[in-house]
Amino acid sequence: MAGLFEGKTAFVTGGGSGIGRATALSFAAEGAKVAVADLRGADAVADEINAAGGEAFAIALDVTDEAAVNAAVDAVVARWGRLDCAFNNAGVTLEMLDTPWGDVGAYDKTIDINQRGVLLCMAAELRHMAPRNNGAIVNTSSIAGLSGAGGAGYCGSKHAVIGLTRSAALRFAAEGVRVNAVCPGVIETPMTAPIAADPQGRAVLDQMTPMARMGRAQEIADAVIFLCSDKASFITGHPLAVDGGYMAR
Repeated sequence: MAGLFEGKTAFVTGGGSGIGRATALSFAAEGAKVAVADLRGADAVADEINAAGGEAFAIALDVTDEAAVNAAVDAVVARWGRLDCAFNNAGVTLEMLDTPWGDVGAYDKTIDINQRGVLLCMAAELRHMAPRNNGAIVNTSSIAGLSGAGGAGYCGSKHAVIGLTRSAALRFAAEGVRVNAVCPGVIETPMTAPIAADPQGRAVLDQMTPMARMGRAQEIADAVIFLCSDKASFITGHPLAVDGGYMAR
């Protein structure tokens, strides 16, 4: 049986670990050729896909570098002739529980990666998708983008990702490109591991989810796969909470 993305291509940033890795593997399992982009770990994920019989290649990418982002997306199209799906997932959380609110250094670095990086990636992807009148983009926001959870940089950047998503969705809807966001809740990833290792941080995480467990990276990947697929053909501009009920409270 053919997969949801047979004959299509996907570009995943932050694909070296966590949610990005799970999504890259899921795209490949559904038949897509996958470009895995990250500063670290992309080679291992691409090798994993190729070893399983899929087709992938790795790109070492800093999403704050506009020229590098453009070159990375261009490389996907040069290699495979098209770009069908993109998951802009690269992001950081630099503010810990003891970081002063409004720490300008942490704020600037977080905004540069989480917000400006998404903008640069979308601009490069849309440059190829819009002329073909086809494509699907998903950006990683967070429950912090739907609430006041988190520090100024993280919360602010994730709210901005939803704004960027809606702006692009409206601008490119008539050109056949859908743009959505996923808003993960508390997920077991390398990013949350340092917080979970701290007793105070673990206590915060444990009380956040009505389902009384942290989510799994695969559960976010499944949502991304759905939003990029034709099963979501009438969905655009939507921030989808995948959060175990956090936002329902």
